[in-house]
Amino acid sequence: MSNIKTRGLSLLLVLLLGLSLTTGAFAAEPKDAIADTSAFLLRSVPDARIGAIGGDWTVLALARGGASVPARYYQNYYAAVAAKVRACSGMLDERKYTEYSRVILALSAIGKDARDVAGYDLTVPLGDFDKTVRQGINGAIFALLALDSREYPMPENGAASTQVTRQMYIDYILENCLPGGGWNFMCDADSEAEPDMTGMALQALAPYRDQEAVSAAIDAGLSRMSALQNDAGGFTSWGAPNLEGSAQMLVALCTLEVSAKDPRFLKNGNTLLDDLMGFYTKGNGFAHSADTIGADLMASEQALQGLIAVQRTADGQAPLFQMTDSLTFAAEKHPDVKVLPVRDGQKAFPDIPEQEREAVEALAARGIVNGMGDGYFHPQETMTRAQFAAITVQALGLAPKAGERFTDVPAERWYASYVGTAAEYGIIHGRGNGIFDPEGAITRQEAGIMLEQAAALAGAPELGSDLRGSEQITRGEMAQEIYALLQTADLL
Repeated sequence: MSNIKTRGLSLLLVLLLGLSLTTGAFAAEPKDAIADTSAFLLRSVPDARIGAIGGDWTVLALARGGASVPARYYQNYYAAVAAKVRACSGMLDERKYTEYSRVILALSAIGKDARDVAGYDLTVPLGDFDKTVRQGINGAIFALLALDSREYPMPENGAASTQVTRQMYIDYILENCLPGGGWNFMCDADSEAEPDMTGMALQALAPYRDQEAVSAAIDAGLSRMSALQNDAGGFTSWGAPNLEGSAQMLVALCTLEVSAKDPRFLKNGNTLLDDLMGFYTKGNGFAHSADTIGADLMASEQALQGLIAVQRTADGQAPLFQMTDSLTFAAEKHPDVKVLPVRDGQKAFPDIPEQEREAVEALAARGIVNGMGDGYFHPQETMTRAQFAAITVQALGLAPKAGERFTDVPAERWYASYVGTAAEYGIIHGRGNGIFDPEGAITRQEAGIMLEQAAALAGAPELGSDLRGSEQITRGEMAQEIYALLQTADLL
């Protein structure tokens, strides 16, 4: 009898423990989880850059969710994108064109036009059908989402062997719909539909559901997902329950104006939203699956997008990927950037060409540039990386401070504090492995990247530069570029 009681008590404790864990998972309200997960992403990604994880998706989620971010968060992201675009001459990836689509979506979310980033149109690669669908259905889906995000016109790609139209992408997605409804990554008719891929396909097709074939494919996809939904309200993919399917299907339902509580997606009293929240831990984002210990950055990004899609629908806002109400941010000068006063308005050099005279003399009057010690400016001379860093720091009125970022910048050298300051403010990043190469000649392209970072600090993140190529930049060109930056940023 005592054994029976003991077993009964143990069973009761197990049940209570299970109930408490379940209650803890679902206790948080989605709106609270949005704020908490946004804070988690900000801690995890304090300085967003181009990247599939911890970069563009984080920026998109924070922007579309209206998260409270540091004043310069989006501005710094845009400057980083512009610098990367310039450094790679507009070619983000030779084979993976989803790189362009993802960046376009993030830029659109913060109100930036992807057709003019450091002088490059990032939508142009998506005009090439063959290269875009080289990634299969994934390429077509993301291309449509990106181009439709701000109703970008279909770009003309003169280098494309097949110039694409929107309908070609739509048809490609439809052609790869599985016989039983839905889609999978490999477009394999003998394999089951995948909820995350199906969710993304539905999102891309949603704006075109007035087409009969599209409407039929959407209905078939929804029916198949309803049939695959488990009793927890979610899906099992790759042999285990995980949140990606629920997150993408939630975005799809909201985009299609289907309620998250639609009876087709109510299983055992659980919705997709209930399943999603089961992966949430307060203060630590979302886990990828029930077997995963701790938060997963990619899972947290996707989960947050799903939650935001639901919240935006509840608030009567546009769907997640339709950026008609995209965020806008005002470019602000960094508080440490200062206007330099004129110190010597009579400074002049006899060897300055007329087209460079205004720029050189304006900078010289403020002590930003000087001659070479012989009374001449020597505008055709090249510059070292340290010299350019020093002039950029001086032009922004930043107070030089010591830094030990680079192993080849001795503290006793004249340029050490300038290089340290430029590194601290993100103007320079070195050549890798702790090396800056201060005495190396700076190329036009390297100077252009530094200037774009400086422009972001000065509150002019969209200021582009015509500096390209591997030739060395001259002192005269440098003066003109710095002068243009200061004029645009109202620092003269």
